[in-house]
Amino acid sequence: MRKLKNDELNRKTIREYKEAKKHPIVVVLNNIRSLSNVGSIFRTSDCFIVESLYLCGITPTPPNREIQKTALGATESVNWVYEKECAIAITRLKEDGYQIISIEQTDISVSLENFELDPNSKYAIVMGNEVDGVDSDIIELSDTVIELPLFGTKHSFNVSICTGMVLWELVRQFRYHLSS
Repeated sequence: MRKLKNDELNRKTIREYKEAKKHPIVVVLNNIRSLSNVGSIFRTSDCFIVESLYLCGITPTPPNREIQKTALGATESVNWVYEKECAIAITRLKEDGYQIISIEQTDISVSLENFELDPNSKYAIVMGNEVDGVDSDIIELSDTVIELPLFGTKHSFNVSICTGMVLWELVRQFRYHLSS
């Protein structure tokens, strides 16, 4: 067994990425404050070939050296939009046929492992602020609220880690339906 070299990984060029068929998923960042988290979410979004990122409210935007440290060039491949008011972005996405899923703990949250997506739908997942989570008005606009099960003493995952887990599950389900 040997570790593969970078040139053996067959990764897409930025041009190939831009032309590639995307998973019908948009990631909406609702007032994320950490530059490192934003960069990590760009990188994760690239890995899962999502349609785009919506950076809302106080969420920092590229170009920014601190975002680049963790994005590792993904700000060049992933399409992104800045919208000051997250509710405006959500309303537009709903009008464009996206199912809005906030990732938050509420009295009606569905646990991620129990969520079954419709392979014919498009999804916008809303990730909330590191301290306050998803804004209440955005939760009200959501079609579904998903939470991740937790087993330790902490009440939440880091937002970039959580984004990766949610994207993994949604993409896994889309790919399963494609192969069926």
